[in-house]
Amino acid sequence: MNAVGIDVSQGKSMVTVRQPLGKVIVKPYEVLHTVSELEKLAEFVKSLSGETRIIMENTGVYYHPIGDYLHEAGMYVSVVNSKEIRGYDNDTLRKVKSDKADAREIARYGLAKWEELRR
Repeated sequence: MNAVGIDVSQGKSMVTVRQPLGKVIVKPYEVLHTVSELEKLAEFVKSLSGETRIIMENTGVYYHPIGDYLHEAGMYVSVVNSKEIRGYDNDTLRKVKSDKADAREIARYGLAKWEELRR
């Protein structure tokens, strides 16, 4: 089970891959919304062994280039309201706001809500 957490911004995204029990497959890294970088991301995601789901926040129109590309490449993409992601895991004292932290949080949400994710 691989949760690909994607924190989407305008023109770029932060991507990380997590598995259950806190296992980090890929530390957060940046992907530009260019055809060549989206192709590399799609190839990488397809190369992961086991069931893989991509989870990203609904960020207005910014998620469309990456979400549409990965969906059209045949991948399981779940776009989730950001309020759901922010509200599910409120047990930390210190709130860190960064694209890397957000990508990690999105991946953890995907693992916690695996059975409830909708395409």
